[in-house]
Amino acid sequence: MPFKPTPQKFNASIKEVVIGTGDKALTLGGEQVLPLYSFDGEIKNPPKVGVEITDNGPDKNIPGIAAFYAGADTVPDAAAKACSMPGVSFISLALEGADPNGANKSVDDCVALCKAVSDKVTLPLVIQGSGNMEKDKELFPKIAEALQGKNVLLLSAKEENYKPIAVAAVQAYGQKIGAESSVDINLAKQLNVLVSQMGITANSVVMNVGCAVAGYGFEYVASTMERIKGAALVQNDTMLQMPIITPLGTDAWSVKETVVSEEDFPEWGPLEARGVNMEVSTAVAVLAAGSNAVILRHPESIATISKFISDLM
Repeated sequence: MPFKPTPQKFNASIKEVVIGTGDKALTLGGEQVLPLYSFDGEIKNPPKVGVEITDNGPDKNIPGIAAFYAGADTVPDAAAKACSMPGVSFISLALEGADPNGANKSVDDCVALCKAVSDKVTLPLVIQGSGNMEKDKELFPKIAEALQGKNVLLLSAKEENYKPIAVAAVQAYGQKIGAESSVDINLAKQLNVLVSQMGITANSVVMNVGCAVAGYGFEYVASTMERIKGAALVQNDTMLQMPIITPLGTDAWSVKETVVSEEDFPEWGPLEARGVNMEVSTAVAVLAAGSNAVILRHPESIATISKFISDLM
């Protein structure tokens, strides 16, 4: 008996969110089929790949990263150079140095850096916070004001600090926000409901539902993303129809496999290759589970994932 495929195409769809301006603006979401199921229907906005740069600059301890950014001595220069990296659709600036438990850079310094980077790049910009909820509550409204008209995505607002960020980012200055939860479909939906109750539409919200590197409890991440996409498309749950973005560079380059030396574990091979493999394996997994965009660090990882997406579309 011949095989007769049954396409799974739904009446519901993932909401479209536009980041950036002009001809380089990108759109996340819009699909009416399960993740990467291009054989069931058109995916008019394929998943996107972003490159992460911290406010301390690219990690030049990694030879491949150092080689790419050679000659770019400042963070804005590195961000400008990243725009030419093959496969990159957007730039993600992570304000790690703003964390009060670390360098504790001032709000004014961080805003000035974001403005300088924004003036240099030609691709859409994503700003990642410090990870400290109180500091991010101060940072994001100032950044949203300074970058008015740029249509940037601010990652991320959490249940504890979403109100001032949503008011400044979306209502006052027309930016986009990421709604961050911790690998739990109920928490993700609850935060989306709270944000929507402030009058913010789904077209201004991207979900960051958390991540873990493949092999480190990743099954919880995959299960959460799959359940969110299922509820959004199969059950038409409008509070879960926002696209998903997944920053995974930091996690991928901080696990044991990408930290311990080649002298201690020669059987694991070159350190850089391990990091690329962790980024690629995790990125493929989250894209298959439902992420609409991933944020990586290494040029080789980004080229590999970009080709992977292109080959499937």
